[in-house]
Amino acid sequence: MSVVQHSEGLHSDGHFVTRQDKYSSAKLGMWLFLATELLLFGGLFTGYAIYRAKYPEIFFESHEHLNLVLGTANTLILIFSSFSVAAGVTAIQRGNRKLLTVLLIVTIVCGALFGVNKFVEYSAKFHHGIYPSTNIFFGLYFMMTALHMIHVVVGMAVLFVILVLNLKGKYNENNYTGPEMAALYWHLVDVVWIFLFGLLYLVA
Repeated sequence: MSVVQHSEGLHSDGHFVTRQDKYSSAKLGMWLFLATELLLFGGLFTGYAIYRAKYPEIFFESHEHLNLVLGTANTLILIFSSFSVAAGVTAIQRGNRKLLTVLLIVTIVCGALFGVNKFVEYSAKFHHGIYPSTNIFFGLYFMMTALHMIHVVVGMAVLFVILVLNLKGKYNENNYTGPEMAALYWHLVDVVWIFLFGLLYLVA
């Protein structure tokens, strides 16, 4: 009877895996992945600090050309989006799939608004003849913000997949691993941007 009751979680090697085991494994895997992402951006932040110490005048003068209003707006947008995706996870943990759907859409829209603002900011730089080759500051600026934007797009794609699966009834109060893992990734996107905003727009 025990084998029949647990056959859904029976592996070929004879070990039983509960839903909690799967959840714990997924969360550990995601945290390890996020750690590698932090190492990537940590290396870029370190390089930024080294060059800033070497060329303080160039960094100070160049950061004056950044649009603080758009940078601040994007920061607020991502902070709000972190709140919405976290609220979405709480909603599905309570069995509210409809609210999760709404909050996922809100988060994706926030990501799109962030991208639009970044496009406007990049376009203004190009219009004024500022490119990655202009100097070391803008080389780092474009590299770090473009890499971050790639992560935003990936995060939006992941959230869209979660949205589609949720609409199909995949998630409920007993199965919310997907939304929670996607939310963790999106929080990384938010945290990295906060550091970028501080380094590039405020303290350069």
